[in-house]
Amino acid sequence: MGLFDRLRGDGAPRVAFIGVDGVPYSLLSENEDLFPNFAALADEGTAGEISSIVPPESSACWPSLTTGMNPGETGVYGFQDREVGTYDTYVPMGREVQADRVWDRIQEAGRQATVMNVPVTFPPQRNVQRMVSGFLSPGLDKAAYPDDVRDHLESLDYRIDVNPKLGHQEDKAEFIEDAHATVDARFEAFKHYIEEDDWDLFFGVFMTTDRVNHFLFKDYEHDGDYKDEFLEFYQKIDDYIGRLRELLPEDVTMIVASDHGFTSLDYEVHFNAWLQEEGWLSFNTDSPEELGDIADDTTAYSFIPGRFYLNLEGREPRGSVSEEEYDEVRDQLKADLEALEGPNGNKVVDRVVEKEAAFRGDHDDIAPDLVVIPNNGFDLKSGFKADSDIFTTGPRNGMHSFDNTSLYVDDADVTIDDADLFDITPTILELMDIEYSRGDFDGASLV
Repeated sequence: MGLFDRLRGDGAPRVAFIGVDGVPYSLLSENEDLFPNFAALADEGTAGEISSIVPPESSACWPSLTTGMNPGETGVYGFQDREVGTYDTYVPMGREVQADRVWDRIQEAGRQATVMNVPVTFPPQRNVQRMVSGFLSPGLDKAAYPDDVRDHLESLDYRIDVNPKLGHQEDKAEFIEDAHATVDARFEAFKHYIEEDDWDLFFGVFMTTDRVNHFLFKDYEHDGDYKDEFLEFYQKIDDYIGRLRELLPEDVTMIVASDHGFTSLDYEVHFNAWLQEEGWLSFNTDSPEELGDIADDTTAYSFIPGRFYLNLEGREPRGSVSEEEYDEVRDQLKADLEALEGPNGNKVVDRVVEKEAAFRGDHDDIAPDLVVIPNNGFDLKSGFKADSDIFTTGPRNGMHSFDNTSLYVDDADVTIDDADLFDITPTILELMDIEYSRGDFDGASLV
C-alpha cells in the first residue's frame, strides 16, 4: 500500500496474519535469545501454546483455522477423504471446504483481503482482491489470481512449496538450500503485497517450516548433525517476522500462528497393516492399491493420520458391521488401539477420540468413527498394500503433534487460555470490528 493508503482515515482496524505451519511454541519460547522478534511479539503483545484440532493434519487444520469450525462443518478431515456411499477417495481441495473462510466474511463486510500461500485453497477464489493458492496447488501458473500476479511471482523465483523429495536424501544440504530459497521468495512476495495492496486483511502462510521440521526436527531435539542448520533456518524465519512487523502501519494487528505442533519421530505406524494382521481388515486381491480393494468381510480400515472407519452397513457399500453391533465393535477396536505398543515398548496411543466427541455439522457423514492421537515418537500412516511392516523408519524424523501449537498476537488485550485453532477466525473478526454471530463458530474471540 502506498503512503495515501497508510494514512487513510476511515479508522477501520486491520489484521495481518502470518502462518508458520507446524511451528511448536516450545521451540520459540525456549530460545528467545535466538528468536528476538518472536520474543518481542510475546513481550509487547500476547503469546502462548494452543491446541490444534482432531486430527492434527494440515489439510484439515487450515480449513478449520480459517473458518473457526470443526471438520464436520468444513467437510475436510485430512489429506484423503472418502466419497459418501462409495469406496472412492479424493484429495480435498479448496472447493471441498464447505464453510465460509475468514476472508469471505471480510469481503462480505465490504473490506478487502489479500490471501497468499494458504494450504487447501486451490483453485484461487475470485471474490478476493488477490489470492495465491498454497499446498496442493499443481503449479503457480493456475494458482495466482489475478493473472498479473503470476508474472511478478515468477520474477522472484516463487514456488508453491519446497521440494520434499530432497529431504529423502541422506545429505540434507540440497534440501536445506531449497528451503531457504523457498522461504526467501515467499518473504519477498509477502513484503511486496503488504506494501502495494490496499488490504484490510493480509493472510499469508510460510509452509516451509513444516517441511524443515519433518526432516530435521529430531536433529534439533537430540543434537543431531543438522541442529545448527535447523536453528539458522528458524533465525531467518524470526528475522522475516520482524521485518514484516516493521512494515505494518499502526492500525494493523499482527497475528502469527501455527496449525499444529511438532515433535521427534521414532517409528512410522502403518495401521492398515496392523488391522490386517489383527484380523480387522482383508483384501480381495493379492496386490491391493486402494480402499476399493478391501474384502466384504472387512470390519475396519484407516486413513492418515490415525482415522479409523468401521465397514458399516448402510454407509459403506459392502458394509459388514450392523448398526446393532456398532458400539460393541467400536469399543473393541478402541481397546485394541489403546493396548498397542511399539518396538521400544512404549504405548503408541495417547488417546482415542470417538466421532461424536470431535465432529458435528452438516458434513459429518464421512467422519471417522475413531481418531487416534499418538504418543510422541509415533507417526500414524495408512496405505493399502498387503506387504508393509507395521513399524518402519524412513527419512523423516519429525511428526505433527496435537499440542504445542503456537499463537502470537500483537495485542496485550488478548488472553490465550485453553485456546485452540477454532478461536483464531473469531479473534480476527473481533480485532477488525466485523460483526458476527457467536454461534457461527466452534471457537470464540480471545480479545
